[in-house]
Amino acid sequence: MKKEEILTLFEYTRWVNHKVLEAAGGLTTAQFLAPAAISQGSLRGALAHAYAVEALYRQRCQSGLSPDSLILESKFSDLPALQTAWRQEQMAMRAYLESLEDQDLDAVIRYQSLAGEPRQHKLWQMLLQVVNHGTQTYAEAALLLTQFGFSPGNIDLIYFLK
Repeated sequence: MKKEEILTLFEYTRWVNHKVLEAAGGLTTAQFLAPAAISQGSLRGALAHAYAVEALYRQRCQSGLSPDSLILESKFSDLPALQTAWRQEQMAMRAYLESLEDQDLDAVIRYQSLAGEPRQHKLWQMLLQVVNHGTQTYAEAALLLTQFGFSPGNIDLIYFLK
């Protein structure tokens, strides 16, 4: 795996994030917080979870820190609060990714899982996990947004690459 490929995948993730957050801007706060039959229980839950996982993995990769819990969705009372946090995280992730060289991607990252278990993976594997995890989360968010009448449109990678 090369840095350029990782950057492309994270640009894709940022593009999807922008489309989803922009579509979510049409919702009322009640819709944003409404319970839903998705893995994180609401649109806020899904988007806060995607944010928390990206921040967690960046910390693990960048500094070796292993927080013992994810940032809670309750930290984000509304969509603007989440959008602000996302902008900051995306800038931090982009700066981190830009600092890498191709050979860095094969480095082994040692960390503790949220359950406290020791783990290790190559850096490129951990970064791909962030992108892959986001794919499921954003698909669930897009489904909810579409049900509310605010579809983010096509979010497949091929539409980003065109």
